[in-house]
Amino acid sequence: MTKLDHFESAFRSASKDTFSWVPPTIAKILVATDLDAEASASYEAALRGFLSATLAGTEPSWRSVGAGDYDSVAALHELVEQWQPDLVCTYRNLHSSAWSFAYSLGEYIHVLTQATDAPVLVTPHPRQTEAAAHALRNTDVVMAMTDHLTGSERLVNYAAAMTETKGKLWLAHVEDELGYERLMEVIGKIPQIDTDSARELIRAKLLQQPTDYVESCRTVISAHRPGLTVRPLVVMGHHLATYRQLISDHEVDLLVMNTKDADQLAMHGMAYPIAVEIREIPLLLL
Repeated sequence: MTKLDHFESAFRSASKDTFSWVPPTIAKILVATDLDAEASASYEAALRGFLSATLAGTEPSWRSVGAGDYDSVAALHELVEQWQPDLVCTYRNLHSSAWSFAYSLGEYIHVLTQATDAPVLVTPHPRQTEAAAHALRNTDVVMAMTDHLTGSERLVNYAAAMTETKGKLWLAHVEDELGYERLMEVIGKIPQIDTDSARELIRAKLLQQPTDYVESCRTVISAHRPGLTVRPLVVMGHHLATYRQLISDHEVDLLVMNTKDADQLAMHGMAYPIAVEIREIPLLLL
């Protein structure tokens, strides 16, 4: 390596992304169900209780639409576009008999997450029996999930906004262990590279970047929300299995993740399989 290359590497290593505090405004909340008026009102009441501490000090407008208010995905999409809510609340497998099967979110959820700008809060189906005992009770433990935490300002701001005043916010980054091992396998076939040193240095650098970003987030959030505890969960593992274990270990009340991808119509990265399989707790899909 030349001296110029060494200097450039050192400069890039010292350069770190920082977090900016831009909390979202939640002034209008739309609740979409496929229930009759009484059952829809009961579901909205549960949501109000779940979000009561999060929305303390604010008075958002709530609007519920039930079975008789729309008759298709297009009709619900148009309703959302017209009313422009800051948050849409519903449950998995809306208007579907497949709610008892762990294979999909349903077409309504997929369109809402991909074709509208509003974040979508997806709860377990009202008839689902596998929901966690603490689901829909409160938001004192929230997890922001991504495989690229650095630079995820919107994700972290929403996760912080959804966490109760004295709650705990886990900022989770799972580095793909299979991808890392494939890289190391290639490096191991290049005689000019010291494989043992490369393994140690690359692993450390992959985990150090999101760890530094979490510290930036913690510093900024603490200045605005001093009662909120921000903790890192930066690990290397197998995405789905690792996130499931982390959610269980920390009894997470709400999982927040990105779903949009500028390069495709489908959900971002691992978001879809995780959203399908994590059925026990509410999810906030951005």
